[in-house]
Amino acid sequence: MTSRPPRTPADKPAAYDRALGWLARREHSRSELRTKLARGGHAADEAAAALEALEAGALQSDARFAGALARSRAGQGYGPRRIVAELRSHGIADAAVRDALAEVDVDWLASARRQLQRQYGRTPARSAQERARRAAFLLRRGFDGPTVGALTRADAGSDDDSFD
Repeated sequence: MTSRPPRTPADKPAAYDRALGWLARREHSRSELRTKLARGGHAADEAAAALEALEAGALQSDARFAGALARSRAGQGYGPRRIVAELRSHGIADAAVRDALAEVDVDWLASARRQLQRQYGRTPARSAQERARRAAFLLRRGFDGPTVGALTRADAGSDDDSFD
């Protein structure tokens, strides 16, 4: 078996082509593409020009990326805080983050309840320590304090909300 000769700079695909290939597989944020292109050895000005061209041709859109990621994560049972943190980690602007979350039509309380039931079943917690464990689980999944409190109070048997 012969080994492939090393790639020469002339063999390296243009930044536009490489980014387009990544976008053909899945949505990417502009920041994510910039990082990948830099790691791939593309000059900053070449990467910027490629990203501008992709955005101008509507092939890359941070708003579209944010919406797709928000819908996906909400469908996986993650809460709004976790989704916001992930979008920000991808370099999405606050306005696009707000728009993406507004697009997602989710009852966060019902989603948190489903996650709690999926993880722990329908049996109520038997102790304060177990309620704390369940609350920590929901907080890690990105649900806010009032949502978690409503479910853990319901789990404790208060009249605020039923667990079922």
